[in-house]
Amino acid sequence: MDKYENKEIEMTKVAIVGTGSMGSAILEGLAKTKQVDLVAANHPNPRAKQLAAQLKIKLYERNQDLIAEQPDVVILTVPVPVTLDVAKELAGLTAGTVVMSAAVGVTANDLQAVLPQAGVVPFVPNTPVAINAGTIGVAFNDQLSADQRQIANQVLALLGDVISVPEERMDIVGTVGGCGPAFVDVMMDAMSDAAVAKGLDRATAYQLIASMVKGSGALASQSGLTPSQLRDQVTSPAGTTIRGVMALEANGFRHAVIEAINKSAE
Repeated sequence: MDKYENKEIEMTKVAIVGTGSMGSAILEGLAKTKQVDLVAANHPNPRAKQLAAQLKIKLYERNQDLIAEQPDVVILTVPVPVTLDVAKELAGLTAGTVVMSAAVGVTANDLQAVLPQAGVVPFVPNTPVAINAGTIGVAFNDQLSADQRQIANQVLALLGDVISVPEERMDIVGTVGGCGPAFVDVMMDAMSDAAVAKGLDRATAYQLIASMVKGSGALASQSGLTPSQLRDQVTSPAGTTIRGVMALEANGFRHAVIEAINKSAE
């Protein structure tokens, strides 16, 4: 029997395997919600122990020991080359357990061959999941039951926006969602330099720019308007904004962004 049949999904038990940068970000984000029962596994590591103590969660030093916890969801955030080896160590998981993998390039079929009893979900998060503001690409397959899909959606939605895409598009989702924050950070840093050059103190410049980026993203997400439509709303004829947009075009800003995505996608 599928472990979710006739079961009310309430306090879901989630196990994070691998507490590196992304695993830690997911742990922090989920811990903030207080809506899941968290456990984790990582090879002996002082930083992992410190994080577990800080979040007050149980930390195992052997992946196999998680099996006794009978988690509803296992999230794999280990390096890509060892993902399948780690998955093999979890072969004793209860049938129907949802196993989500953040390893780009390891397909659902790869994982399903190692964990035939599990419901496998490839996903691509980014580091803002730590503050529950992540952008998360996910690929659901037809082998998942409705309950497995529901529980995966519930857990990921705690971490941010969940965007469902075909598995063959996960690479570009990972590039844009995962690398994109660094590109935005570069733009924010450049804008802060310009603001400081015009007399604004650095701390205020950072605060102002971070707020502007946050608001612009929220407006784009919630308004349903395209970026060009939003741009047109603030580019008055012969105004200050259109002059700035023209300067961006003259200096190859759009081309630079496209090339950044292309290079990262390689």
